[in-house]
Amino acid sequence: MKIKTIVELLQARVICGVDQLESEVKNGFASDLMSDVLTLDTDHLVLLTGLSNLQVIRTAEMADIFCIVIVRGKRVTKEMHHLAEENRIVLIETPYSMFRAISVLHDGGLNAVY
Repeated sequence: MKIKTIVELLQARVICGVDQLESEVKNGFASDLMSDVLTLDTDHLVLLTGLSNLQVIRTAEMADIFCIVIVRGKRVTKEMHHLAEENRIVLIETPYSMFRAISVLHDGGLNAVY
């Protein structure tokens, strides 16, 4: 699934990484526990989370995740935006709950990690 499709399906707003909207993601994973994210060994992953802090960006960097969706209408901070740009990570905000966002993406054809 292309990142631009994720944006459309989730009625989302791209905060940074507009130049990467044609990139493909193969799997989705949702968690607010960054320790769970660090256990993943999957490429081309989109992370859905309700956390809006620098730890999310740092975790994504360590786990080679290049696309993050912040759910529940939470806002990305300036510091998050800056760090994501430095690491070429796409940041997206959606008003959808995590449950709804996961459901919409799964129905749209995105696969789960496991």
